[in-house]
Amino acid sequence: MEELIEAARLALKTCLGVRPREDVLVVTDDALRDVGEGFYLAAKEIGAEAVLLSMQPREISGAEPPAVVAEAMKAARVVVVPTSKSLSHTRARRAATEKGARIATLPGATKEMLVRALNVNYQEMAGECARFAGMLTDGAEALLTSPSGTHLSFSIARRRGYPDAGIYTEPGSFGNLPAGEACIAPVEGTAEGVLVIDGSLAGWGLLEEPLTLQIRGGQAVEARGGRAADWLVDVWRRYGEPARLVAELGVGFNPRAAVTGKVLEDEKAKGTAHIALGDNMSMDGHNEAPVHLDGVLRRPTLILDGRIVMDKGEPIW
Repeated sequence: MEELIEAARLALKTCLGVRPREDVLVVTDDALRDVGEGFYLAAKEIGAEAVLLSMQPREISGAEPPAVVAEAMKAARVVVVPTSKSLSHTRARRAATEKGARIATLPGATKEMLVRALNVNYQEMAGECARFAGMLTDGAEALLTSPSGTHLSFSIARRRGYPDAGIYTEPGSFGNLPAGEACIAPVEGTAEGVLVIDGSLAGWGLLEEPLTLQIRGGQAVEARGGRAADWLVDVWRRYGEPARLVAELGVGFNPRAAVTGKVLEDEKAKGTAHIALGDNMSMDGHNEAPVHLDGVLRRPTLILDGRIVMDKGEPIW
């Protein structure tokens, strides 16, 4: 527990700028109660007014928390959310952000992940994330490929790239911990081609075999690739057309993150990219969905307006 508390203390002080006597709400669930308690104890050690709130796990990432949790999030100065399913892309999180809370979500976080991937040079990582996010903002047409067979084109014209480098010290700031990515919401309806996810999939974990999705008109229309494909098709059946939308492109920049099956960390690993399906309202998109599922690609190549900006996982500056 001491290693976890030390990692949590680093996150609270360095990433969230927590000060003594400041309200810190830790929202957790039954599955990640130990991680939640680590953050609660670390907040107490700093001298914060710490509150630990535990709920039952949500069914899937993007599902809303209970109303009492949503109200508590709006009332806190700092909110830390280590839960088994992500609350990042929920109305509750967005409402708390609008109220000025500084928020870090940690869906699926483990002690080992936090000890490994939180201890980075945040200034250096922030520079890389911001620079790549700027390239995304300036881009119009994107082509994503990979050695596994991805060939996916889409528009990002007039969309804003977002750096997520783990510094959430300003009111209303929000991101993941561990951090380290640049991301953007593709224009809805423009994605066409083949997406092959060969790393991991949120809600499923490490893939036993590549997951191949056919993308038409901005939506996934077919999935092949064993049990994970069957699971994903069932998600689409339960949550409808908005769950099929190509919602996000992200690129990882955390040098200490690894692909382990926990997408929170996997999508931050340097040398990877990820495509999410579902909700993209948190990044200026227009698709509200009850799910947000990231799929991680290894050694991707990204071409913006005919220029290679990432070659087999290596950024081209």
